[in-house]
Amino acid sequence: MSYSTADSLRPVTLDDVRGAQKMLSGVARVTAMEGSRHLSQMVGAPVHLKCENLQRTGSFKLRGAYVRIAGLLPEERAAGVVAASAGNHAQGVALASALLGVRATVFMPKGAPLPKVSATREYGAEVRLHGQVVDETLAAAQEYAAGTGAVFIHPFDHPDVIAGQGTVGLEILEQCPEARTIVVGIGGGGLAAGIAVSVKALRPDLRIVGVQAEGAAAYPPSLAAGRPVTVGNPATMADGIKVGRPGDVPFGIVGELVDEVRTVSEDELSAALLLCLERAKLVVEPAGASPVAALLSRPGSFEGPVVAVLSGGNVDPVLMQRVLRHGMAAQGRYLAVRLRLTDRPGALATLLGVLSVVDANVLDVSHVRTDPRLGLTEAEVELHLETKGPAHCAEVGQALREAGYTVMS
Repeated sequence: MSYSTADSLRPVTLDDVRGAQKMLSGVARVTAMEGSRHLSQMVGAPVHLKCENLQRTGSFKLRGAYVRIAGLLPEERAAGVVAASAGNHAQGVALASALLGVRATVFMPKGAPLPKVSATREYGAEVRLHGQVVDETLAAAQEYAAGTGAVFIHPFDHPDVIAGQGTVGLEILEQCPEARTIVVGIGGGGLAAGIAVSVKALRPDLRIVGVQAEGAAAYPPSLAAGRPVTVGNPATMADGIKVGRPGDVPFGIVGELVDEVRTVSEDELSAALLLCLERAKLVVEPAGASPVAALLSRPGSFEGPVVAVLSGGNVDPVLMQRVLRHGMAAQGRYLAVRLRLTDRPGALATLLGVLSVVDANVLDVSHVRTDPRLGLTEAEVELHLETKGPAHCAEVGQALREAGYTVMS
């Protein structure tokens, strides 16, 4: 399968995806399909997790990047390739280029997580840090391509990329032929479009549900308008689907073949990531956990068996710590309280004793004595507590009030 860069608007077919699958044999892993008893109980039907977080480079992006670069003409390969990405696409392009012997330059935002920058370099790409947001990085990469002749490898807006991502759909049908619903995260739309092409050609009855983060949901207004619409200042922790405008090529496919696009909140994303870690023992980034977030949001609205595509696992450890704490708070398992007490010896110990009786685990204590808002004999204490859920949070608050403390937050 070899196409020139001028062939960027051709339709994507099942034959394209099957050709991509042959090309990726021995390159991309056939990732595991794991059942989830916890999610199955919630949904009321079998739920399976397609673990692309265990793919080489930690996401599905290798599939499309490899097919795209392998399809370049000899003179295009000789000119090298360039890409722009905050992480997953960068690593996919870097590894694919190394495997194919093509020189790769990858532009990444200055604030990109260091583990992703290091991994991209280790795969052999030249990394250039430019801009604070991906749009600035993208512009720099396209300027580089225009000036050097390097081929720009788009993360989702090209038929070869979509065909490569569509191999996930073929694997799903092989691993779970009885599936009735596939739930997949959507950013630019390459993965959802590829899965839709392969699955609907073979199983037109199978329902495909796309998921976007509420703060970066460009597809619902775009589908309503009948054309790609740009959403200004997309904001979400799920950087893998933080895309302000659908790709032209995937938009047409998603509009025709994806049955529904839903949105999920940041709280739901946090809770989904926490569930994947605790219940499935899988490290999944927020974008990869978006299908699970959709299941948590409306568990009774999916016909099973359901396959949720965990699209990536490249999560920065610092973000993981923040998201896990956010997820615990969303589930009522993390409680922050602020209160005032009389500033005398033993007062803090007495407070901690109250918390010990109700079995609240103290994670952090901030004790302030010098503040103009405080009286001469007052101190303010902020406590971060680990709890067992909403009912336990209420029990902790009640115990503090009964002990004579005024809980301020």
